[in-house]
Amino acid sequence: MSTPAQVPAQLPERRLYWAFADCWTIVRRDLTHLVKQPLNIAWQLGFPIVSVLLFVYVFGSAMDVGGGGSYRDYAMPGMFAMTMAFGFMNTAMLVAVDKDRGVTDRFRSMPMARSAVVSGRGVSDVFGAALDLAVLALIAVVVGWRSDGGALATPAAFALLLLLRFALIWVGVLLGLLVPNQEAAGGLFALAFPFGMISSVFTPPSMMPDWLGAIAMWNPVSSTANAVRELFGQPGTTGGSWIEQHALLMAVVWPLVLTAVFLPLAVRRFQRLSR
Repeated sequence: MSTPAQVPAQLPERRLYWAFADCWTIVRRDLTHLVKQPLNIAWQLGFPIVSVLLFVYVFGSAMDVGGGGSYRDYAMPGMFAMTMAFGFMNTAMLVAVDKDRGVTDRFRSMPMARSAVVSGRGVSDVFGAALDLAVLALIAVVVGWRSDGGALATPAAFALLLLLRFALIWVGVLLGLLVPNQEAAGGLFALAFPFGMISSVFTPPSMMPDWLGAIAMWNPVSSTANAVRELFGQPGTTGGSWIEQHALLMAVVWPLVLTAVFLPLAVRRFQRLSR
């Protein structure tokens, strides 16, 4: 017969409770580090801020993407999407640092839910992404950008941006667990740069060579950028392809597909460490 101490641990509802409790413990730990190391936020926002200054003030007057609006109104929603897309590099770096320092092994040796480290990193990174997005939106307002969407459309656009970031978190977690060390994680920029740039962030795919435009159109970042432009009421140059005509749909489908693929892979990789 099982002892009273053994029975609760075997109940599904108790396992679910401790999975959430352990996840929240990891979230609190990650958010504490975020507060104590604000330079991480500054570093992550540095590239988008410089890009805003370059493309809005330096190149903006020479750019014409059609649609009857200013290039600033076209580029800012794309900048939001690019910031969310590039965030997976920060996730991968933090995961690699924890693995290098032995923190991950310590977590694995503790009596905690196996999914807690991965899920906790995901939840805390969403909080961090929301902060990044708020800061970038404030900067956009300072340079003169405004959303022309309604009371529901504008929050929906920011929700789609966070949904993209949420999906790419699991890509970052998996890569952080796969790379041998944190130095190798720094090299992931070579992967993130074309992923974010070969898209409709700065220029419509229709203005690119046919083969490159096809890649850009089917980039998940492009679907989110086009969808938030629509919700923000900003000018766009959406082409006649199916993927561009259904940007709102694909801005939801792409993150769901990425999450369904990479979240289980990240959890499985964490469970198989050191085997």
